[in-house]
Amino acid sequence: MDKPFESFGSMVFGEKEMADRLPRPIYQSWKKTVANESTLDRSTADAIAHAMKLWAMERGATHFTHWFQPMTGGTAEKHDSFLEPNAEGEPLARFSGKMLIKGEPDASSFPSGGLRATFEARGYTYWDVTSPVFIRDNVLCVPTVFVSYNGEALDRKEPLLKSIAALSKAATRVVNLFGDKEVKSCNISVGLEQEYFLIDRKYYNERLDLKLCGRTLFGTPATKGQELDDHYFGSIPSRVSSFMKEVNEELWKLGIYAKTEHNEVAPGQFELAPVFSEGNVAVDQNQLTMDILKKTARKHGLACLLHEKPFAGINGSGKHNNYSIVTDNGQNLFSPGDKPAENIRFLTFICAFIKAVDTYPVLLRMSASSTGNDHRLGANEAPPAIISIYLGSYIESILYNLYQNKENTVGKVENKNDFNPVSGLSYIPHDNTDRNRTSPVAFTGNKFEFRMLGSSMSASFSNTVLNAIMAEALNEIADQLEGIKYLQDVREKALDICRNLIHEHKRILFSGDGYSSEWVKEANRRGLPNVKSYIESTQILSDPSVVNLFTSLDIYTATELNANRKIMEDLYVKTMDIEIRTLREMVRKDILPAMVQEYRSYEEASFKKQVRFIQKRKEQLAELVDQTYEGLEKLDELWKEANKEKDDFQCGKKYYYSVSPQMELLRSYIDRYEEISSRHYYALPLYEDMLFGL
Repeated sequence: MDKPFESFGSMVFGEKEMADRLPRPIYQSWKKTVANESTLDRSTADAIAHAMKLWAMERGATHFTHWFQPMTGGTAEKHDSFLEPNAEGEPLARFSGKMLIKGEPDASSFPSGGLRATFEARGYTYWDVTSPVFIRDNVLCVPTVFVSYNGEALDRKEPLLKSIAALSKAATRVVNLFGDKEVKSCNISVGLEQEYFLIDRKYYNERLDLKLCGRTLFGTPATKGQELDDHYFGSIPSRVSSFMKEVNEELWKLGIYAKTEHNEVAPGQFELAPVFSEGNVAVDQNQLTMDILKKTARKHGLACLLHEKPFAGINGSGKHNNYSIVTDNGQNLFSPGDKPAENIRFLTFICAFIKAVDTYPVLLRMSASSTGNDHRLGANEAPPAIISIYLGSYIESILYNLYQNKENTVGKVENKNDFNPVSGLSYIPHDNTDRNRTSPVAFTGNKFEFRMLGSSMSASFSNTVLNAIMAEALNEIADQLEGIKYLQDVREKALDICRNLIHEHKRILFSGDGYSSEWVKEANRRGLPNVKSYIESTQILSDPSVVNLFTSLDIYTATELNANRKIMEDLYVKTMDIEIRTLREMVRKDILPAMVQEYRSYEEASFKKQVRFIQKRKEQLAELVDQTYEGLEKLDELWKEANKEKDDFQCGKKYYYSVSPQMELLRSYIDRYEEISSRHYYALPLYEDMLFGL
C-alpha cells in the first residue's frame, strides 16, 4: 500500500459516512439513539440499512453478519448473502432495517450456564448502535448484543453497555453536584495494550500442545533467555516488521488507531498498543486486533500465540487495561490538573476508585482471570493475585496530608521531582507519578492501568466490573452530597468524605515491590485477600454483596450471575481436561518412544572397554523412563479421581490442587530428558528453535 493513511477507516461505516450518506433527519435520529435520547423506528432503520448496503457493496461486500461475542471469550458470526429473489424470481440485493436490527442465530451450542436447555435453540442478536459497522473479508459486520429468548444476556457486551450506562449516571450526578451542570453523560476511555508471541509456523505445527492448548506443556528454557534484556525495545526483526506493517494497514482500514509496536521483554514477544477510545468500541476493536494478529501471522508463515504463558521460564503476556472516565464535553475525571491538591473533584474520584477496589478485590481479581492466566499471575513479570493500588508518591502524599488534616497542606503539596537531564532543552514534560510494574492497579498520570488482565481474554468483563464498582462508590458519595445548598459546602463535605474513605480503605494502597515475599506477608497482615486460583475466584459471583452490586445497578440479574459462574467453572474444567489429554498423548506417542529408542541405541553401542558416558547415560535414561511412565500413570489416576466430581467447581479445585502439580512433576521428568537427549531421537522443537527462529 503506497499511502496507508489514506485508507484509514475505509472499511468502517462510521459517523462521517452516516453524515454523508443519510438524509439529515435520519442522521439526527441515529445520533439521538446513540445518545440514548430516542429510539429508532422502522422507517429510519430501513433508511440506514439501505445506505449501509450500498456502501458495503461498493467495497465488494456480498454478505452481512451480526458480529457478536458469546461467553466463549471469542467472537461469532453467521453470514447471510445480500442476494435473494424478488417476486419475479430475479436476483435482488436486499438489506432491510429488520435485518440490521435483529438476527436469530441458532444459539443452542453456545455456553448459557443453564439459562436454556440445549433443545431451546433461539438466541437473538440486536444491533449495538454505539459501535460502528465494518467490513471484514467482504462481509458487512454489524456489532450486536446476544440474548436468549427470554432476554437473559448470553454475551459480555450487553452487561458492558449496561455498566457504562450505570457509571454514566453515577459519575454525572457527582460532576453536576460539583457545579458543572453542562455535563449530561460520561463514558469510559479504555486503552488495551496487547502482548503476544510470534514463532515460525513450522514449529507450531510440530507441537501438539501449542496447536491444542496454546502453550507448551513441557520444554526446558533455552541457554539464552531474557536475562540480557537485549530483546526489549530492540530492533524489530525484518520478518516481524513486515508482519506488523500488514497488521497496521488492516487495523487502520477498520478505523483502529494502532499507535505503538515494539519488542517486549521475552524473546519472540511483542506488543501492540492503540490510541485510547470509548470503552465499548475499545473492547470490540481489541477483539478485531487479536483476530487480525492471528490471521496475518498465518499469511507470513508465523503463528501468533496469545496464551498468557506459552513458554515457561520467561515472561508471559498480558493485556494492560488503561481506564479513565470522561465527560461528554471531554473532561477526564482522573486528570489531576496543574494543582491536584486543590482539585477536589479529582480527589473525590480518586478516593471513589480506592473505595471501589478495596470493597471488591476478589471480584476484580476474578474479572482478569482465566485458566491460562493462573500460570502468569504472581510470576516475575506479572502482578500478584493480591489486589493493591499504586498511586505514586506525589498523589499519595496529597491524600495522606488530606487524611491527616494537616494545616496548609491541601493545595500546597508540590512535586519535587523536577529535573533537566539534557542541556539545551527548554521544556521537558514531567509526569505526576512514576510507574510500578509490580502493581495490579497503578495510577499513571490521568488513568488507572489494570495490569492483571490475560492477553487472550476479552476485556469486556473487567471493564464491566470496574464500571459497576465505581458506579456504586460514586452513587454513595452523591447521596451524601445531595441536598447541600452551597457549592463551597459541597466541596468541604467532599473533603470530609475523602478523609473517611482514605481512613477506611488505605490498606489497599501499596507502593513497594509487589513481587516480594514480604508483600505477601504484609498483605496478609492488612487483611487483603490472596485467592490462589481462578477456579476459586469464581465463587465471588455468589457473594450476596456482589449479587446486590450488579442487580441494584441493573447490569446482571441473580440468575445471569449464577449462569456466568457456571460457565466459568465449566470452561476451566474443559480447558484443563484438554491440556491433560494432550499431555498424555504427547508422552505416550512422542516422549516415551524417544526415550526408549535412545536408551536402546546406547544399549547396542559396542566398545572394547566400558565407556563411562554410555553407562551414565543409560542409567539416566532408565530412571527417566520409569519416572515418566509412573508419573503418567499417577496423572491418569488423579485425573479420573477428579472427574468423579459431578460439580464443576469441586472438579476444578481437584484439577488445580492435585492434577496440576502432577502435570508439573511429569513435566520435570520430560524436561530433564530434553536436557540430555539427542536431536536424532527427540524431534520436537525446542525453546531455542521457537524463540530464536525468526
